[in-house]
Amino acid sequence: MQVGNVTTPFGRRPVSLAQIRGQMRTAEIRPGKAADKWKVFRDACEARAVLGIQDRALAVLDALLTFYPDNELCEERGLVVFPSNDQLSVRAHGIAGATLRRHLAALVDAGLIQRKDSANGKRYARKNETGAIEEAFGFSLAPLLARAEELAHAAQQVAAERKRFRITKEALSICRRDVRKLISAAMEEGAAGDWGRIEEIFLGLTGRIPRTPTIADLQQILEEMEMLREEIINRLETQENSQNMSSNAVQNERHIQNSNTESSYELEPSSGNEQGAEASQTSRPTSEPIKAFPLGMVLKACPEINDYGPGGAVGSWRDLMSAAVVVRSMLGVSPSAYQDACEVMGQANAAVAVACILERAGHIKNAGGYLRDLTRKAARGEFSLGPMLMALMRANASAGRKAS
Repeated sequence: MQVGNVTTPFGRRPVSLAQIRGQMRTAEIRPGKAADKWKVFRDACEARAVLGIQDRALAVLDALLTFYPDNELCEERGLVVFPSNDQLSVRAHGIAGATLRRHLAALVDAGLIQRKDSANGKRYARKNETGAIEEAFGFSLAPLLARAEELAHAAQQVAAERKRFRITKEALSICRRDVRKLISAAMEEGAAGDWGRIEEIFLGLTGRIPRTPTIADLQQILEEMEMLREEIINRLETQENSQNMSSNAVQNERHIQNSNTESSYELEPSSGNEQGAEASQTSRPTSEPIKAFPLGMVLKACPEINDYGPGGAVGSWRDLMSAAVVVRSMLGVSPSAYQDACEVMGQANAAVAVACILERAGHIKNAGGYLRDLTRKAARGEFSLGPMLMALMRANASAGRKAS
């Protein structure tokens, strides 16, 4: 460590350990290191929220950099600038003296500049016989050179976060528009379903968007809005498929009646031994398979299922289905009830239903009967996982806020 690089400010101004550590870091700048001062300044501007400084402080830093004669910061050319407050105020667009001192202190606290005060606190340069500067007292720009890579990385992170925020906000706007228009179309065209309740859920989600949202706020609402959109589409598709099936059944019936008008024999009752008879007798009315929601949403709504996955965690749909088999047995759900659910809902969605039941196990007296009831409703096209998952996500979020 170069002890000569550690100095304390003049007068009553205190020095902090953080400032001393910053001076030690500038003492370790590798020989020959250089950085474009305006690029470093732009990075500092981009990362100002991370640094905790205001725009006026950056204007003062901009003014200080204009007193450095070269475009590249380099130790060999000296890194101390020594303008008077009057000169600095002029280049900082006429900033008042008290405001100037406050923002200079903020730049020092943020670790972007360092004070190198003379014995009497004056700013000046001592020159040799040839006119070259031997030593200068004022503000050192060495922290900018020492932290050039750090500031560039911080600026990139801020830019990436801003881009992610913009993309999430755009996705939420599109999803919000889709849900609004789908609900309106379903209501106007008289589609079956409790669209009033679905609209209440939609209005509740839009009402939760803060005036100045964070990326976390938008991400949470976007996930729930996407689930609601998926739920609406599932309902509309189920009704469309049911209508198509009914239409086809009527057409087939008419076709059979028309083609058998000249038939001279009657159909005899089946003995039940013919090939395919068993499958025909055990068939049940089934709707289109319920579309699976993203695994991340399921785990956010049903975190308890994680404990029953392989190795105590659920990292894939296969893990979730394995955990559901364990939970099924623990809850007392019979193998036949779970098998029926798998046949009607699909294996992945049956596992999600079991995860939801586990999450509400304290409020469900008969888990097996409850699953059979959901299976029957799903077979009639009257059940979807969306509302259950959204209710659990809201309950978990509310519990988290109370715990904090």
